[in-house]
Amino acid sequence: MQLSANDKITLNGLIENLPIDYEKAAIETKVFLRARKIKTPMDLMHLVLMFSGLDMVLREIAGNFSLINERISDTAIQQRLEACAPWLKMVLEQMWFADIRKIPGNLRIILIDGSSLSVPGAKGTSYRLHLAIDLVRLSIVHIEVTDKHVGESLKHYKLQEGDVLVVDRGYNHPKEIIAVSSQGVLITLRLNPNSMRLYEVGGGKKINVFNELKNAKTDQICFQVWSADKTKDYVDAWIHARRLPEALRAQARRKYRLNSKSKNIKQETLMFAEWKIIITTVPVDVLDTDTVMELYSLRWQVELFIKRLKSLLDIDKLRSKEESALNMVYIYGKLLFTTLLMKRTDATFNVSNIGTDPEKSRDMTPWRFWKMIRDEMKSIILVASSWKKENHLVAVEVMKERPRKRKLQTLPLKIQNLINRFS
Repeated sequence: MQLSANDKITLNGLIENLPIDYEKAAIETKVFLRARKIKTPMDLMHLVLMFSGLDMVLREIAGNFSLINERISDTAIQQRLEACAPWLKMVLEQMWFADIRKIPGNLRIILIDGSSLSVPGAKGTSYRLHLAIDLVRLSIVHIEVTDKHVGESLKHYKLQEGDVLVVDRGYNHPKEIIAVSSQGVLITLRLNPNSMRLYEVGGGKKINVFNELKNAKTDQICFQVWSADKTKDYVDAWIHARRLPEALRAQARRKYRLNSKSKNIKQETLMFAEWKIIITTVPVDVLDTDTVMELYSLRWQVELFIKRLKSLLDIDKLRSKEESALNMVYIYGKLLFTTLLMKRTDATFNVSNIGTDPEKSRDMTPWRFWKMIRDEMKSIILVASSWKKENHLVAVEVMKERPRKRKLQTLPLKIQNLINRFS
C-alpha cells in the first residue's frame, strides 16, 4: 500500500513482533503468490488486521484500501483473505514458541480451558477455542481452533517437561493424564469420581471415593492412588479433598438436585456435592492439600482471560456463515491482533512481570492496559492520515450498496420536491 512515510514507520512498529520470516511464510503457504493491487505480504497482513482488529466488513476494507492506494473490490479482498488461515496459524505458533524459549527454567503453571463461538443465527456452537495461558504472566501459551465436533482434550496443546497443568473436571481422561505424565508434565484437576479408575498403590484393590469420603474422620483428607486406563497403564496421583463449610453444604446439594435430570439423585452424588475433590500428579511433599486447593482456585483466571477476549476484543463476533473460510481467518486474525496487543502492552508498560516476584503481591492486572493499547492499535491500522482526497469518489463507488430487490429507504417524491422548492 502507498502509505505516507510516517504511517509506514508506525505500521512497521506495530507488526515488528511478527516473526522475521512471516513474509516468507506467506509465500510458502501460497497465501501470497504474485503482486497485483496487494503488493506485498505486509499489505496482506494489513488487510487481515483491518478485518479482525478493526472488525471492518469487506466493503469497508475495500473502501479504506481504495482511499490509500487504488480501487479494489470487496470480492477481491475476500478472495485474498480466504486463503490466509494456515499462514496466520503458522505465524501465531512461531510467536508463542518464541516466548517459550525466552522463559528461564522449565517450570510453567498453565491454565487450560475451552470456549464456544457461534456464527449469527446458529442454534448452538459453531467453533471451539482451546486455550492455554501462563498463570504467572497471564500470557498465551497455545490456542487451538476446531469445529464444534471436537471436544476438550490435552492433545490440543504443545506442552513441555516441567509444565504444571490446572484444568477443570472436563479433562478427567486417565489415558491422556498418563500420556502427558510420561512427557514429564504434571497435572491438577477437579476430580470426577465416575470418570476415573482409581486403585490402591500397587494396582490391587479399586478405590471407591464415596466410601473414602463417608469414612473420613476430618473435613480434609489426602491419600495416594494409582490412576489407570483400560490397558492398566497407570500414574501415581494424590487425592486432596476438603469438605465445604456447613453453611454451604445444603446449598451445594440443592444445586446438584436442580441440575440433575433424574428425580432420584444418588446419595453418592449428594456426598460429592459437599466436597471439593482435587486429583494431582504433583507429589504431596511438593504441594500439600492447602496449597493444591489454593492453586486450583486460581483456575478462574483462564475463564477471565476468555471473557476479556470476548468483551474487550470481540473474538466471538463472527459475521460469516458457518461454512465460510473467513471465520477461521477472523478467529486467527483476532488472536494475532491479541498477541500483538499483549506484546505492545508489555513493551509500553512492562506488565508481563506482574506477579512474577514471589516477594510481592499482585497489585494490578493487564486488562485496563489492553484497552488503551487496543485503541492505539486501531488508529494505527486505520492509517486515516494516508487517505488521498483524489480517491474519495473511488471509495464511494466501492462502498455503494449492491443492487437488490429491497431498495434503501428514501423520502416520498412529493416531499423531495417540497424540499427542493425551499432549498
